[in-house]
Amino acid sequence: MQDTRPLLLESDFPHLERAGVQTLQVNLGYVCNLSCVHCHVNAGPNRTESMGRETVEQVLALVARERVELLDLTGGAPELNPHFRYLVETARGMGVRVMDRCNLTVLFEPGQEELANFLARQQVEITASLPCYLEGNVEQQRGKGVYADSIRAISLLNDLGYGRDPKLRLNLVYNPIGAVLPPPQAALQQDYRRELQRRFDLHFNELFTITNMPISRFGAVLLARGEYHAYMQLLRDNFSAANLPGLMCRNTLSIDWQGYVYDCDFNQMLDLPMLDSSLLSTDRRRHIADLPPIGDLVGNSIRTGEHCYGCAAGQGSSCGGALEP
Repeated sequence: MQDTRPLLLESDFPHLERAGVQTLQVNLGYVCNLSCVHCHVNAGPNRTESMGRETVEQVLALVARERVELLDLTGGAPELNPHFRYLVETARGMGVRVMDRCNLTVLFEPGQEELANFLARQQVEITASLPCYLEGNVEQQRGKGVYADSIRAISLLNDLGYGRDPKLRLNLVYNPIGAVLPPPQAALQQDYRRELQRRFDLHFNELFTITNMPISRFGAVLLARGEYHAYMQLLRDNFSAANLPGLMCRNTLSIDWQGYVYDCDFNQMLDLPMLDSSLLSTDRRRHIADLPPIGDLVGNSIRTGEHCYGCAAGQGSSCGGALEP
């Protein structure tokens, strides 16, 4: 697989500094029941990387010490980590808000029959990938049969109260198909809400539009199709400085499955460690076991590259969707 990493390291992207840490985004591993075209972590059924119990305990210690507002669990399919439920239960017991980035189809995997009920009991916020409300577009990006299972999963979650009960939030995520920017989030949310309700009587809270990042699997596809440079120019041409204050790297720490710290999930996949003046080399990684008080990170420079234009283009893009209304 071709790698875009060497093309992304040198950049004139504007300087950014950390504002604080409200969110701890934790990647529980790359094991997944799907292999999506747009996946920026190359997750799939054949991956074996998975966070161990010791690292899970270190994550929980950090959450308790720093009173993190949001524990954002991602993967792969985070639910396939054997310690997922322990991590969720313990964090919720601390009163921490927990978000599960769910691919929906995992609810029907062997051994996960009670997963939806577990998430509802723990009042876990679900952010679920549904790249389109049309079957053909979803299956082009995620594989045959995924659309039907996704619709069935949303229906199951609705029956449990998700998308209806204020305590059970269900957000959907849209990713474009191909080398284009997402359409305006507000208008697309109206389309999703209308079509899913009309066709299947399904309900959700918000739609998040997320720009495809030119890294890992999607980056390799761009290179193979000869579309990489045109896509990067598209991101640059649509750069908006108004998006810079809201970029997720300014208030989020990203933790990989081994417990190493990055400014964001995308830097994690590019193996670009968080900048740290106490370390002698910018290529050395800091582990959460050695992380100083989070307040000490305020004002630190954020490591940037050409891929950062993906978050700052158009409406902006973050794990919480568009940055501009």
